[in-house]
Amino acid sequence: MQLSNESMANHTFLKEMYEDSYFPDAVVKQCEEVLITLCREIEQGKPASLSALYELSHAATERINALEEAFEAHGSEIETTAREALADDFARIARAYGFADADVEELIAPRHW
Repeated sequence: MQLSNESMANHTFLKEMYEDSYFPDAVVKQCEEVLITLCREIEQGKPASLSALYELSHAATERINALEEAFEAHGSEIETTAREALADDFARIARAYGFADADVEELIAPRHW
């Protein structure tokens, strides 16, 4: 299913991670899929408040947390470049769906990375 939000449909997620050979593309792809799923959940559920958005973003963050072992299995980890790329995309998603006042630290509050 194509995203209906044009800016997110045309966005290259986690570009910095794909460009860095330290991060295995297959695992980065899984992170990208989590972010796209978050977009779909926002489009379908249409959260009416920041707290509703944070519930969705926290669940997505937990799904990314679960990928830490996959990164480690490839001799990689979610480190500074990855943290920044992920946080930037979470913030971009929030803005694209009308939540410009979302706090990026709260969006990814349950992160282990």
